[in-house]
Amino acid sequence: MRIFNRQDLSAGPGRAAKPHRKKPLRGLCVFASLWLLFLFSISAHAGNIKGIVRDSVNGQSIPLVSISTGATHFFSTDALGNFCLKDLPAGKYQLQFYYIGYRKKSLAVSVSEGNEEQLEVNLQPDAINLDEVVISRERDPSQNTSVFSVLDKELRPVNSSQDLLRLVPGLFTAQHAGGGKAEQIFLRGFDCDHGTDFSVNVDGMPVNMVSHAHGQGYADMHFVIPETVDGLNVYKGPYSARFGDFATAGAGEFFTKNSIEKDLVKMEYGMFDNYRALGMFDLLHGKHLLSKQKENLYVAGEYVFFNSYFDHPQDYSRHNLFGKYYGRLNDNTSLSFSVSTFSAGWNASGQLPERAVREHSIGRFGSIDDSEGGNTSRSNVNLVLASTLKNGALIKNQLYYSYYTFDLYSNFTFYLNDPVHGDEIEQKEKGRSLAGYNGTYEKYNTIFGKKTHMLAGIGTRVDNGDVMLLHTEKRQLLDTIVAGHLLEQNINAFTEETVSLTDKLTASAGLRFDEFIFNYWNYKINEPGNTAGHRLSPKLNLSYEYNRNITLFIRSGMGFHSNDARAVVSGEAGNVLPRALGYEAGSTFRIGNRMLVNTALWGLDLQNELVYVGDDGKTEISGATRRLGADLAVRWELNKFLFADLDLNYNHGRYKDLPAGEDFIPLAPGLTSVGGLTVKNLHGFSGSLRYRCMSDRPANENNTVIAKGYFLLDAVVNYNVKHFTFGLMVQNLLNTEWNEAQFDTLSRLKGETVPVDELHFTAGSPFFLKGLMNYSF
Repeated sequence: MRIFNRQDLSAGPGRAAKPHRKKPLRGLCVFASLWLLFLFSISAHAGNIKGIVRDSVNGQSIPLVSISTGATHFFSTDALGNFCLKDLPAGKYQLQFYYIGYRKKSLAVSVSEGNEEQLEVNLQPDAINLDEVVISRERDPSQNTSVFSVLDKELRPVNSSQDLLRLVPGLFTAQHAGGGKAEQIFLRGFDCDHGTDFSVNVDGMPVNMVSHAHGQGYADMHFVIPETVDGLNVYKGPYSARFGDFATAGAGEFFTKNSIEKDLVKMEYGMFDNYRALGMFDLLHGKHLLSKQKENLYVAGEYVFFNSYFDHPQDYSRHNLFGKYYGRLNDNTSLSFSVSTFSAGWNASGQLPERAVREHSIGRFGSIDDSEGGNTSRSNVNLVLASTLKNGALIKNQLYYSYYTFDLYSNFTFYLNDPVHGDEIEQKEKGRSLAGYNGTYEKYNTIFGKKTHMLAGIGTRVDNGDVMLLHTEKRQLLDTIVAGHLLEQNINAFTEETVSLTDKLTASAGLRFDEFIFNYWNYKINEPGNTAGHRLSPKLNLSYEYNRNITLFIRSGMGFHSNDARAVVSGEAGNVLPRALGYEAGSTFRIGNRMLVNTALWGLDLQNELVYVGDDGKTEISGATRRLGADLAVRWELNKFLFADLDLNYNHGRYKDLPAGEDFIPLAPGLTSVGGLTVKNLHGFSGSLRYRCMSDRPANENNTVIAKGYFLLDAVVNYNVKHFTFGLMVQNLLNTEWNEAQFDTLSRLKGETVPVDELHFTAGSPFFLKGLMNYSF
């Protein structure tokens, strides 16, 4: 039985001696000299302008503010809100500061040779105004939707951690094993499973799990409380050297708030026994802990319960806690320290074969094996120290640690392999430790009269824990299928140089090196295994500013995703680090004063696809693929309180080495679209009416089984009065019957003598209404 894009990997009871670990030094010497070289800069002596940009209300520094000197927009504030415009010819400058959600500010500054002007700029929060959005050459040319991401965070409703992922333009998610499991991700023609081809990180800490019990790259975002998220960056394609493993279809960076303006208490209640409580509290209120500079410390807690709309109650319960300190230790140094923990448990109704519903032996919301479900937890510690050097460079050092557990009970094939006890499996992470370090050096400079932005970094990550696949019945252990101890390390280094070649043309070239050390001790056969692999990933991006309203870009790069360590050390993996080659061309432009448009034509070749055999804990390599597609994103400010948005994404993907008609990529989305209307601050009212749709798509290679498409409408309305907000949210406003997750699966029901290969699905939500009330003080 094959289940596409799922990985049910190893397992094991006892614990044997730890596997031998290789010394991971190979290849680093290539980058050691580059790392030291970039710590020095070449600059001419002229006038400089240095300063910091702050929020005028709370005094917090603002990173990534666009700065124009009149001739170029190729400047921005760093992670501390500092900026340094170096080597400016003597004269008068009209500086302009732009950031979405703030009023544009202009300052006249005189520069004299050999002198340095010091500025403190305060930006006033303001309503969103697309006429003031800067769309010219971006600070990072490997991004193509950064402006749109900031807009979407302000305008699109976010009600859960699942909605955070949907802020990525063109990204769809699906849930198919109860609310506690990571969502299935679809982007740019990829069924990324739970993260195999999409890299996710929060505050620089990786979310994806390598060699996970359920699937390579498994990315569970449920440890994030949505209200703590401040922003995100989106990277489509493998074009940024900052991202390595899993960043083939793209990558998403999420950032939590450094401070909260007011304490907050929120209560939500919805249909099907849905409850949610949230509290966020400032613990300092202007007091100090480590310095006399601006400091913030807040905590947030969340509790969620949901029985869901299935016949068998889901009994989903989740607890989240998050705390974060952020402070300026001095004018040039900041410290960020956060801790978080979450735990969840749930039941699941699983995937149903169409024949069971068609023959009325079970309803769409029924269950064949009602013992499916699971529990999981993750605790994190994250520390980031950032310092601005005398030469204006920014150095960041990050240390992080996570402890993770996971138990998932699933039954995809029912009685196919075991007609007596059934085919239920338990995928288990007995206790994984994840530890890592990231260091970056960033600097704006002028070399031979050309403005440059250099970013270089080194990092490492170590995953250590037991991974198991067990045969169970009603969550009781019957047999161990696979069990072992995982020890996997990634060591990486990268450099990326962005050069303003002319007043209009910007080039960015990057190079990334990744070394992987795979160690896996198979408990069942008492055998260790280890191997290593490396990847060198070049990138090249060009951005041309035709005028203030039109920017053109060309992007190219190589990326990869790692294979599972158990398949690698056993020799079952066709390739340890399957390579991806991405390329695209497009434009970001303005129509009139209040419409922004982003278009892209893209392609991506993948060396081979991963196919997961659900019941055997094995990885199949299904061959090379090519995807070609087009993206369209539109953001339109109809008036000062009404906004419209549209994302339209098309993909054509095929296996490269299979005969025509048998070369379809299972579950790869063809046409997807999201969009809607948003009202912002209209006499206290805010709201949104949104749609999302996905076309039919093949569920197998010969397109004989079709995964059905859908069109859904959702709505949100909120009313603010003084310290209170009251709101209503409706999912599936039209009560459409739709399938959220779908797979082509060979299965046998109890009493059947012959197995049947057909579509299996998890029913999507019917009409669902939820109300909320929050109080801020």
